[in-house]
Amino acid sequence: MKRLVDWHLRTWKNKKERKPLLLKGARQIGKTYSVRQLGMEFDSLVEINFELTPDAKTIFEKNLDPKRIIWELELLLEKKIIPGKTLLFLDEVQAAPKAIIALRYFYEIMPSLHVVAAGSLVDFAVEKVGMPVGRVEMLYVYPLTFMEFLAALGNEALIDAILKKEKLSEVLHEKLLDLLGHYLAIGGMPEAIRAWVETKDPRASFEAQQSLVETYRQDFPKYAKRDELTSLDVLFNQIPQFIGKQFKYSQVHGNFKKKELLPCIELLKRANVIHQVTHTSGNGFPLGGQVNLNWFKIIFLDIGLCQNLLGLDLPTWFLNPDKDLINRGSIVEAFVGQELLAYGSPKSKQDLYFWKRESKSAQSEVDYVYGYKYKILPIEVKSGHGSTLRSMHRFLDEHEKSLLGVRFWAKNYSDSENIESLPLYAVATLSHLDQDEALSSLFEN
Repeated sequence: MKRLVDWHLRTWKNKKERKPLLLKGARQIGKTYSVRQLGMEFDSLVEINFELTPDAKTIFEKNLDPKRIIWELELLLEKKIIPGKTLLFLDEVQAAPKAIIALRYFYEIMPSLHVVAAGSLVDFAVEKVGMPVGRVEMLYVYPLTFMEFLAALGNEALIDAILKKEKLSEVLHEKLLDLLGHYLAIGGMPEAIRAWVETKDPRASFEAQQSLVETYRQDFPKYAKRDELTSLDVLFNQIPQFIGKQFKYSQVHGNFKKKELLPCIELLKRANVIHQVTHTSGNGFPLGGQVNLNWFKIIFLDIGLCQNLLGLDLPTWFLNPDKDLINRGSIVEAFVGQELLAYGSPKSKQDLYFWKRESKSAQSEVDYVYGYKYKILPIEVKSGHGSTLRSMHRFLDEHEKSLLGVRFWAKNYSDSENIESLPLYAVATLSHLDQDEALSSLFEN
């Protein structure tokens, strides 16, 4: 599968001034696969998985001298590690926190050695030992985007057509809506997409999703306290029911108190299982400097897993995916949020924001407020052909610095006044500058 992260990994490999690289992201989203693909461009790949080889972490606990560490790793693994020719891959590095600290000394003492570390729960380890600030580069990895999904299906030409941001013929527009309907059900987890590509049987994707959901549940004891496990499990199961809505602790079934649920939300965020969409006034940058922390929404890390937890009937959906998405506004809204995260800069943690204004006469809410090319864009998401944009207009009226709004909807490209309307499948056209070339690599040989 072609991935956006692959372009960034190759760019990192070829840098003259290069720091050790730390990949962050949820479990089973393809971090290990992408690093192994990069390893094929070296004379050798030396991989240590600290969960599968727990003895290896003792090598990092004596001291952090990289020359000694390399020597002992060579003896343990019976492989030579040669700077400039070997890619050293430290996987599931959260199981060996000292290895995270060691990255600093690889940079300072052995800068010619290519070192990549990755971990699904690495933020929990970083919280304990700290991050070697200024000595490590980071890349955030997300589930496959809709563009990557098209590439996996061999539809690279459609990616090129979407990125040109030109109105497509109705036949191509309907085809893309149909493919989007498939993506909303399958999601972006590599195993679920691989099952679909190989079998074209939605039940195979459903089984892959079920397995992934259980994997996330099995991780709970690794980062939660024993007395948090029950509320964490309940919250995990119910979060998909809250997407598209402002989260309220009182609406979680089970008579849990805020003080019980709040730590669980933070744990799931740190594990990259959920993302928070926080209220912002949207008056200027940084958007995170003007937030109301009591007003927030939550989206799941992957729209396919979200649908699985909601009990989606996959075979029925696949009979008419483009029509069914019209009735699933909250799912489509979460999809756009997932896409915005993935098309942002992968070098830093991306955050999502929304805007809301409450008054006695009316309530206004804009689904996302997004920083794009030094502009603040209000974004509305319409799963069907909805044309009502009262909240968008109110936002623009109240924010003089925001001159343009964006609507994602089921129709084709359209412009009117200060609103740009884009098809739901075209979220990639708002990609960060860091991602432009990465997106082009999906359809170039």
